[in-house]
Amino acid sequence: MSTSNSSHFGAKQESCKGCSDQHAVNISDSKMARLVEIASRSRPVVQDEEYERRLSSCADCPGLQYGTTCRYCGCLVQVRAKLAESICPFPYESRWSSL
Repeated sequence: MSTSNSSHFGAKQESCKGCSDQHAVNISDSKMARLVEIASRSRPVVQDEEYERRLSSCADCPGLQYGTTCRYCGCLVQVRAKLAESICPFPYESRWSSL
């Protein structure tokens, strides 16, 4: 796993439990926006400012893979960060709790 302090968006790290070489892991921005919109239809969401804070924390997380996927739970971070009931699955303490 990469341990550099550079941005993890777009950096490939160890495979998460749901990823394999036979499946494409890259998701276009338009498809990601659509997935966030679909997930947001029937669930409470956070305000844009909170959403951006959460995404910023995820961008600096060592568990971010492929710029989209959380290594700790396998979710798409853009979807998880938008939903109000979501918590950060970082081991031991949520990275969102100090925001």
